[in-house]
Amino acid sequence: QVQLVESGGGLVQSGGSLRLSCAASGRAFSRGAMGWFRQAPGKEREFVATITWNGNTFYGNSVKGRFTISRDNAKNTVYLQMNSLKPEDTAVYYCAAGYGNIWSVRGYDYWGQGTQVTVSS
Repeated sequence: QVQLVESGGGLVQSGGSLRLSCAASGRAFSRGAMGWFRQAPGKEREFVATITWNGNTFYGNSVKGRFTISRDNAKNTVYLQMNSLKPEDTAVYYCAAGYGNIWSVRGYDYWGQGTQVTVSS
């Protein structure tokens, strides 16, 4: 069983930056994809970014150009650098890992507990 633990969330003003980390424990996950999703109150969980085992990255339209996902397979850790944050980025951010459809929440088998990101105006 893979356990994922997010960290780095917090409160930041509009235009600021945060860097989220997600550490995996239990088993190595170097051949799977890891991704970030977010969920705001009253909304469904939204795809943010994903990175495949070989380093290919993909982003949701709302964050591309502002967010960067990276992965350190040796450490079983994925990062999300968030720049130029906007109030609409406010959500609980979840780290996920899996072997399925990288664009869908159903493609991931393991999820972290989430970390709150709040962007004030």
